[in-house]
Amino acid sequence: MDISPEGKKDLGAMRVPYEPEIERDFSVKHPIKLFDIWFNDARKTEGIREANAVAVATADKNGKPSVRYVLLKYYGNEGFTFFTNYNSRKGKEIAVNPQVSLLFYWEPLCRQVRVEGSVVKISEKESEEYFHSRPRSSQLSAVVSQQSEIIESKEVLVSKREELERKYADESIIIPKPDCWGGYLVVPDSVEFWCGRSDRLHDRIRFRKSSPQETVGEKLAHTGEDGWIYEFLSP
Repeated sequence: MDISPEGKKDLGAMRVPYEPEIERDFSVKHPIKLFDIWFNDARKTEGIREANAVAVATADKNGKPSVRYVLLKYYGNEGFTFFTNYNSRKGKEIAVNPQVSLLFYWEPLCRQVRVEGSVVKISEKESEEYFHSRPRSSQLSAVVSQQSEIIESKEVLVSKREELERKYADESIIIPKPDCWGGYLVVPDSVEFWCGRSDRLHDRIRFRKSSPQETVGEKLAHTGEDGWIYEFLSP
């Protein structure tokens, strides 16, 4: 390992070329529609294995942050939906501070999307439907794992899993969804699109909801669709 006498690794010379850019007169003036275009580009791009992988940042009541990757399962005009254990660290932090930030990063495209907004639980019916659409192996894992809890060893989980596999060997038997497992909907109030450039004059466009008293001037803030405003940001 090449560590300097000062005890740090110098990464300052790392540079990669970026090619794409966002056109100033882009045709889509709605964040979800633009996200849909970018997401579909990511799905079709070689080298992006899981385009729906997204970093979810939460913070506890004292403002201490934590972040982890999950898989996005739905998106639409209402927002972005992912599933998890409500008793996990993220679930406990959301319970006391229901504000989150999402970050998608698609390196081969030199693109990222950052979403900020409030978060709410989806309905129990929706969570049930999605839970039972998953492979049975994934359903069993959700039952076995008390996410974020300290465990004695991995073997403990394996043993519980094998016990449940025997119990539910008959696939006609429905595996009950744990009460602590379900979906969250992130309702965005800000969605930022970033496109990298080699000269570091990266392209940034932020969509945000306008406030009731706000007057939109077309010089800096531009009128988008469905009550959204978009602005170009300095990198």
